[in-house]
Amino acid sequence: MRFILSIIIIAAASFFAGLYFPWWVIAVIAFLVSLLLPQRPSASFITGFIGVFLLWIILAASINSSNAGILAGRTGQLLKIGNSPSILIFVTGLVGGLVSGFAALTASYLNFKRGAGTN
Repeated sequence: MRFILSIIIIAAASFFAGLYFPWWVIAVIAFLVSLLLPQRPSASFITGFIGVFLLWIILAASINSSNAGILAGRTGQLLKIGNSPSILIFVTGLVGGLVSGFAALTASYLNFKRGAGTN
C-alpha cells in the first residue's frame, strides 16, 4: 500500500509543483515523500523512478501530440538520435525518473542511518 501511495503522491506533487517551480523540484519532492513514507532503499528508488518516469512520459507525449510531432522530430535530429519522437519521449522520462529515483534513494539511506527505515 505504501508503495502505490508513494508513486501517486510523487507523481501528483511533481505535476503541481512543476507548474510553479523549476524542473528539479521533482528531486525535492521524491526526497521528502521517501523521507516521510520510509521504505527499503530498492523500493524507494523504484517509487521515485516510476512516479516521475510515467508523469514525464505522459506530459512529453501530450506535448508531442499537440504539435503533431514536429518539435520532437526536429529535436531528435538536432541530438542525432534520428527522427523518432518515441525515443526522445522515452529519454525524457528516463532522465526525470533517474533524478527522482536517486533522490528517493538518498532519503531512504538517510532514514536507515537514523534508524527509521523499514525492512
